[in-house]
Parts: sequence; structure tokens; C-alpha cells
Amino acid sequence: MKGKYLLGGLLMAILGAAIALFTYTKIVETPSGVVVKDSSNAETPEARALLTAFQNQPGQVDFTYAAEQTVHAVVHVTTKTVVETPYNPFMEWFYGNRYNQPREVPGYGSGVIISPDGYIITNNHVIEDAGNISVALNDNRKFDAELIGRDPNTDIALLKIKATNLSFLKYGDSEKLRIGEWVLAVGNPFNLGTTVTAGIVSAKGRELGLLESEYRIESFIQTDAALNPGNSGGALVDTKGMLVGITSAIYSPSGAYAGNSFAIPSSIVGKVVADLKEFGEVQRAIIGVNIRDVTPEEAEKQNLAEIKGAIITDVREGSSAADANLKKDDIVVKVDNVAVGSASELQAEVGKRRPGDKVTVSYYRNGKLSSVPLTLKNVAGSTAVVTPGMGIGTAFGARFQTLSDSEKRSLRTESGVKVTEVGDGWFKDQGVRKGTIIINVNGKKVNNAEDIRQAADNNEKSLKSIEGFTPDGRYFNFRFGN
Repeated sequence: MKGKYLLGGLLMAILGAAIALFTYTKIVETPSGVVVKDSSNAETPEARALLTAFQNQPGQVDFTYAAEQTVHAVVHVTTKTVVETPYNPFMEWFYGNRYNQPREVPGYGSGVIISPDGYIITNNHVIEDAGNISVALNDNRKFDAELIGRDPNTDIALLKIKATNLSFLKYGDSEKLRIGEWVLAVGNPFNLGTTVTAGIVSAKGRELGLLESEYRIESFIQTDAALNPGNSGGALVDTKGMLVGITSAIYSPSGAYAGNSFAIPSSIVGKVVADLKEFGEVQRAIIGVNIRDVTPEEAEKQNLAEIKGAIITDVREGSSAADANLKKDDIVVKVDNVAVGSASELQAEVGKRRPGDKVTVSYYRNGKLSSVPLTLKNVAGSTAVVTPGMGIGTAFGARFQTLSDSEKRSLRTESGVKVTEVGDGWFKDQGVRKGTIIINVNGKKVNNAEDIRQAADNNEKSLKSIEGFTPDGRYFNFRFGN
């Protein structure tokens, strides 16, 4: 009996030694912690990111995998813009005709490759008004870039270069980002070359008032990752190297990094880019209301549990909202099953959809919660595809921007739009220039491009008169035809 116990003990000892030896070959103890050897074949981003996290020292986060995946997919964007010099007779007297000649202004930013065949996302403000756009890859190859389309309302533009087998980034899910989660910003600040910085998600759904369009969509991801001039259009990625945003702005008194950086969420970027790639124009769905954030007084009046939602201040005739019988002072709190806590969140949620999509809107009216189905429409009031030239902010080949309150006060007008771009179409044919202010079309006040289209019944042949101010401030009132 005693021999059996001795034999059993010997077998247990041998088994224990074997296990210890096997374990030692997989784990190496170091004075600073435990290091896991990479003997696997991790193929997915999730597996590889998890492995690098295991390999890292206790209490630290490893960014090497995300950085390696990103740096070769971020490019440097260079632009050249021809700027007209305002006529100045005194400067011409001193310096001659050369002073009043157009001059070429260089610009730069970043971009993100999203496909192996050369589609690149950047910010609209990086390439706006540029006559020439070029791209430099991380391996120093340079290409001329074609502008596929742009959307000033989200500050997104899509470029294309002639190249193949490029490194690129896949979209991540910005909706699943959590406050406090680590992210990387990759771009080209100060034209130094590709640079990686890290930070955490500080907030989501930020509205800054940076975009001036009436139809702007601002729902920024705020981070404390360092961004500086030249980062615009670069990538914001999670620790798996997935694209969760396009870096767009910093909030700083000096113009350089001061702790607050902002990126456009990939949930918005992906939809805008898909539209530009397929149609050349964003298929923007709208409800057809004017909205603003809810005040504490309005929330109390409607018996809201929280001061959240978007209150309707006006319903446009013939819009989706009018068809669904939404009314002034209704407070929208949900689109489908997604809660909206502010006017910017409502705009962002609707902006992810296309005209013709059906949604259910939940709202409070007189303290009672109700829901109503509605079909989203485009800016022209239909569900048809929007073609280049009839998108938000455009009318008859030109692009317009609503005047600010200060501009209206300086011009002593209650209405008006500024011409920000003139393409092929009626306004170009009539000699209308960038910077022109239009306050009246066919005897009707205008405050946006949609007003101009409606005043002309969506037909440029119906344009009979325009009233406004030239770029140098002179009043005009032109009439056309009979």
C-alpha cells in the first residue's frame, strides 16, 4: 500500500514538472512584469490588438498595432489656390500693375486612404477653392488628385488618385465609442511628415458653430489628442486601427493645440463619402423644420424628465414634417429608437439617411409623448436623387451661404445669401461673381439656396429679377427678359 502512495507521488511530481517546463517555455518572467510570447497567427485586427495589449506592461495601453496600420494610409494633401487681389489704385500707383495681378496661395492638410484603388477622404476646408490638388504618400510617392465631390455641410471632401494596392483604413463604429476610450490622431501637422498622437474621447456630439450653412451637421467627437495646423483631414482611429473619425478642428486661442480637438464621426463620414462616390452630390435627407435646443422652461412646461430634445420653431410647407402633422413647439426626442438630446444630434441622426427613407419620430406635444411615421425628402421636396448643382446650398450652378446677423446689420437688410462659389449655370452666365450678396429673387426675400429655387419654381428660365449687393458693396437690382 505504501509503495502505491510513493508511486502516485512520483507520478504527480513528474506531471507537475512537465507542466512547469511547458509553462516556462510560453511565459518569461522579467523584473518589470510578465511578457507573453507571440507564437500565434493573429489574423484579425481584434486578435492582433488584443495580443499587443497582453504583451504590454501592466497598467499601460499599447498603440503600436493601430499606429502601424494607420501611418501608411494617411497622406499629405497640398493645394494651390489662385486669389484675386482687390483693386487698389494707390497700391497700383506705387507698385505698378503687378500688385493687382492674381496670386497663387499654397495650402496643405492631411487625408485618409479608404480603398486600395486610391479614394481619399479629407476636409472640405482643406481643398475648398483649390485649383490644383496633389497628394504625397508616406513612402514619398506623389500624385495629382481629382476632386470627386465635396460637402461643405459636413466639411468632407472625396479625392481620387491613380494608384493601386494602397494601404487603406476600414471604417470603425463611432457610435460605439465611449467617453474615456483611447484613440489615435494621425496626420501631417506643420508639414513635418506623418505624426501620431494619442488621447481619450472627451465628449461626443459636440456642436461648435464652425460650419455656416443652414443645413450644417455638427456632431463632433472631442478628444485631447494633440492636433495642429495640417492635421485637418487626418485619421482618428481606435486601438484596433479602425477609422472612427476624420480630424477637423481644434479649439484654441492661439491657433495651435490647447487640449481640445474635434473629429467628424465615421457614422457621418461613411454616408457622405458613399453618396459623393456614387452620385457626386450628397443625398441629404431633411425633415423640413427649423429647430433649436430645448430650454429648461420648455422642458418643465412639457413635463420632460430631462432637458433634452430639439424643439421645432417652424415647419416648412410641403415638407415631411408637414405631411406628418408635426407642429411648431413640438419637442423631438427620438428618431426610430435613437434618442436625440439636442438640435445637432437630430440633424446628425437624420443626416445619416437618404431621401425616401422611412423613420419614426417621437415627440412631446402639450406634455404628451407621441410617435409618427414619416418619409424623408430632399431639399427640393421630393424623394428623387439629387444631382450635382441641386444639392443643399446650391441653386442653378452656384453655391450660397446664409448671411450672418452681423452681415445683415451692416447691409441693413433682413434677408440675404452670399455667393460662395460659381459653377456652370445661370448665375455664371449672368456674370454673378463670388462674394455677391443676393437679398431678393423674383420679388421674394431669400435666405438660402432653397428659397432661390422656390422663388424660380426650380426652373432657371423663370428667373426674372435679382436684387442685392456686388462684392465691393454696391447695390444693384437687375431684371431679365420681359
